[in-house]
Amino acid sequence: MTDRAPQTVDRQLPTEESRDLLALVREIAQREIRPRAAEEEDSGRFPREVFTLLSEAGLLGLPYPGEYGGGEQPYEVYLQVLEELAAARLTVGLGVSVHSLACHGLGGYGTKEQQAAHLPAMLGGGLLGAYCLSEPAAGSDAASLTTKAVRDGDDWIITGTKAWITHGGVADFYTVLARTGVEGPKGITAFLVPGDAEGLTAAVPEKKMGMKGSPTAQLHFDGVRVPDSRRIGEEGQGFSIALAALDAGRLGIAACAIGVAQAALDEALAYALDRKQFGHPIADFQGLRFMLADMATKIEAGRALYLAAARLRDAGKPFSRQAAMAKLFCTDAAMAVTTDAVQVLGGYGYTADFPVERLMREAKVLQIVEGTNQIQRMVIARHLAGPETR
Repeated sequence: MTDRAPQTVDRQLPTEESRDLLALVREIAQREIRPRAAEEEDSGRFPREVFTLLSEAGLLGLPYPGEYGGGEQPYEVYLQVLEELAAARLTVGLGVSVHSLACHGLGGYGTKEQQAAHLPAMLGGGLLGAYCLSEPAAGSDAASLTTKAVRDGDDWIITGTKAWITHGGVADFYTVLARTGVEGPKGITAFLVPGDAEGLTAAVPEKKMGMKGSPTAQLHFDGVRVPDSRRIGEEGQGFSIALAALDAGRLGIAACAIGVAQAALDEALAYALDRKQFGHPIADFQGLRFMLADMATKIEAGRALYLAAARLRDAGKPFSRQAAMAKLFCTDAAMAVTTDAVQVLGGYGYTADFPVERLMREAKVLQIVEGTNQIQRMVIARHLAGPETR
């Protein structure tokens, strides 16, 4: 790692409060997150104490209402917080995004009684959430999920297996999508399941090429009993709830991707200014200067794209197409920028002594999670040309 501090991004923020908020986030990131990121990722250590700190600082519920402990921040501010956290460590930035995704169903579709009962602890009470949609045989085709919830008086009995669950096994609550009716999207319902529910177990976490500090695991539901008071929305409304959550979640992934890319550019630029060859800093050579310029341009374009989508969301306007575009462009940009950062550092870039190889490995997963980039292209094309006629 270079000795130079990361560059401070020149952000256009709507209020003085939001500027103070970003300053706080940068301070926490540089003091509590970045210094231990490489070591803890290498050892696969999940930083639960960091999420506790973020909860205490009010950073786990930023886009949610203040009456339930949220921060009442617009999405354009919340996403820039995610970007700063992801630049310090993707496990943390993505973890906050997943937690927000797990709160989305209750926050947007729960009754007032449900929100009052659960949201304060979820948003600022030190709890950590996870989102359970994917299954071993239902990834991109999420509407084909087979986990079932069957009525039993005033309860539901959930049986099945969920896969690729970020925070699987360590979360305090799970937003779970299960089949309660007919095949297809209309037979799916959402539930809020406690992490310690009887019959709920987590498999051994997946061994991943990156984000080793973030547990990703299958969850097994063996007759998990959940009261009907923990059903979110109407029966059969779960898939529409899931899609709405994913639109917002894709913006979170886009912001995290730009954070990772910014971190890679910072490292590459610092190295290029310090490293000398042929008697000059390698930043003097035109070929490398052009690489840095292209990297910076991709980052600025991605940031502008996700913020434009966020502002549509804040204004209450449709943003699904723009969210898919932002997720697609920003994650592809992160993969390109981190790969170029490794090239700028040359042989050193391929070693664990510098963070760019870790950032490159982490960038790859962002092209896959919350809808692969091939799915994003399908979403965008449907907005442009309508549904496929085949």
